[in-house]
Amino acid sequence: QVQLVESGGGLVQAGGSLRLSCAASGSISSINAMGWYRQAPGKQRELVAVIPSGGSTNYADSVKGRFTISRDNAKNTVYLQMNSLTPEDTAVYYCNLDLTYLSGSGSFRGDYWGQGTQVTVSS
Repeated sequence: QVQLVESGGGLVQAGGSLRLSCAASGSISSINAMGWYRQAPGKQRELVAVIPSGGSTNYADSVKGRFTISRDNAKNTVYLQMNSLTPEDTAVYYCNLDLTYLSGSGSFRGDYWGQGTQVTVSS
């Protein structure tokens, strides 16, 4: 099966930076899109950034110019560098991977979520 492990969240002052990581393990054949979402208290989960296997990245308007998504295909890992953080960025951040994995009965494509990591930005 496939496991996703997130790391890098924490408490930071406004204007600070954090780097999130999400590493996938298991019998992974290929990873298509990799993305980050976030969910603030009382709000719906929203897309923060996505990076496809090929092509350009895409960001929510609220994070453009401050956040950078990147991926290391050799490590099956996606990163989110977050700079100039504001209290409005406070949320639980989730990684999402669209990937194909191998099992005894063949290959399967699935959508996987990380466990979530808390990011808190103080004013």
